Amino acid sequence: MPAFHFISGLPRSGSTLLSALLRQNPRFHASMSGPVADLISCLLQEMSARNEYSMFIDDTQRQRVLRGVFEQFYGPDHPAEVIFDTNRSWCARLSLLQTLLPRAKVIACVRDMPWVIDSVERLIQRNALSPSSIFNYQAGSTVYSRADAIANGDGLVGYAYNALKEAFFGPHAAQLMLLQYETLVSDPQRALAAVYDFIAEPAYAHDFDNVEFEADEFDRRAGTPGLHAVRRKVTHQPRDTVLPPDVFQRFTQDAFWRNPEINKHRVRVI
Repeated sequence: MPAFHFISGLPRSGSTLLSALLRQNPRFHASMSGPVADLISCLLQEMSARNEYSMFIDDTQRQRVLRGVFEQFYGPDHPAEVIFDTNRSWCARLSLLQTLLPRAKVIACVRDMPWVIDSVERLIQRNALSPSSIFNYQAGSTVYSRADAIANGDGLVGYAYNALKEAFFGPHAAQLMLLQYETLVSDPQRALAAVYDFIAEPAYAHDFDNVEFEADEFDRRAGTPGLHAVRRKVTHQPRDTVLPPDVFQRFTQDAFWRNPEINKHRVRVI
């Protein structure tokens, strides 16, 4: 069976770029967010007390069933030796991952929160003719209502942010590494070296000038062309924000991972 690791963290923070780089290694499989986490959630619910037949299912059986999702989804003949599954909810599942796959690690991509909000808003404004699945394909909202929607606890950003804090401050934080978007795009060599060290895999010579990733059809169906686009060359490109100053300022104090005084589990932050 291949080794399993996970990519999680905040949206618009480099997870697609990280996957595009990792998949250059022929030993690795990595892609955009997939359905495995949702399959696990559905099975957990159906094997819980809400189902009258749950009395016939013990924890050993639950564990076998859930491990089987990983093993069978990717298949026993999958050519990769190391599989990275991507989903924002993995940060809220560290206890489960510790039970099912105790050697697995989670790389959480993070980014200054105002720029996460900015990146979503930039996508929406760029695709003015295509209402996005991010906002249930609704049109006519404002930048303020959009920021509120994605930042609340059930929103695209708010849920991921809360899951990240749960992982960072929780009892299984040793499984977690935070990879800052700013590091990934400005010093990709250092970023990838840290990932390889964290998962205890031998280094690989990545090509940071020829990065490829294709998800145009998925993005089009989601009403958000460019959602998973990556530049061919990894580079940091400073820009002005498209957010009003008060919206930008609202999120400027949210990068808790930059405060070493509260990093009680000494989570790696790269």
